[in-house]
Amino acid sequence: MYIIAGLGNPGRQYAHTRHNAGYEAIDCLADKYGISIETEKFKALCGSGRIEGQKVLLLKPLTFMNLSGESIRAACDFYKIDPEEALTVIHDDISLPPGQLRVRAKGSAGGHNGMKNIILQLGTQAFTRIKIGVGEKPEGYDLADYVLGHFSRDEWETMKDAFVRAGDAAAMLLTEDTQTVMNRFNARTV
Repeated sequence: MYIIAGLGNPGRQYAHTRHNAGYEAIDCLADKYGISIETEKFKALCGSGRIEGQKVLLLKPLTFMNLSGESIRAACDFYKIDPEEALTVIHDDISLPPGQLRVRAKGSAGGHNGMKNIILQLGTQAFTRIKIGVGEKPEGYDLADYVLGHFSRDEWETMKDAFVRAGDAAAMLLTEDTQTVMNRFNARTV
């Protein structure tokens, strides 16, 4: 069993915001592979199915961003998976231009509160993550207001493609080594 978790905040008011990039990528992946994400378990909306021949749980934590680790840890504990081997987390990243992806095998939270909580809950930084660039916060903006804000119409077109590519990267991680996936998806610029 593999777990692919997309970070975001539940509720209509947060739909299509920068912070919900992970949710958007999970929705694209679920659509592509015909997986229904309607079961409420592990403090998340989740759905299981097969992607590239592997059994997968798609997870959208309902704990709000800053407590995402509670949901992910509960799922990892239930399935007795090693996060380093079988967990991928998809999330927004303000240090990347809108639509650019960065796949990493491990690393720090990089100031992302959802990632901080996951690292705290799991007790390790060694799990794969797919970062989706949402653009740098403009000068004078409050960070929370920026990440909870919506994309411009032009950015949204770029982001829709990024969500699909992030899902494709997550699927490829099920059958390829991380370095191969990094070489394919990190090199692409928007």
